[in-house]
Amino acid sequence: MDEALDVVEVVAESGFEDAFAWVLRALGILLVLAGLGVWLLTELIWLPVALVAAGLICLVAPQILLFLVELAG
Repeated sequence: MDEALDVVEVVAESGFEDAFAWVLRALGILLVLAGLGVWLLTELIWLPVALVAAGLICLVAPQILLFLVELAG
């Protein structure tokens, strides 16, 4: 977790926090859509759940990570 906060801190200091947040959000949306597509087109259960969960984490992670960096520093 410390490494992730260090990376986010470097990104925040360089002024790219908005770009970082949008890249993670776009990745999250793609993962959620991929999970829904796999769920609709196959009979797999665990893969769509994993994709949707990872997508939701990517959608929420930028706000949490940037908040923790601002709180710590």
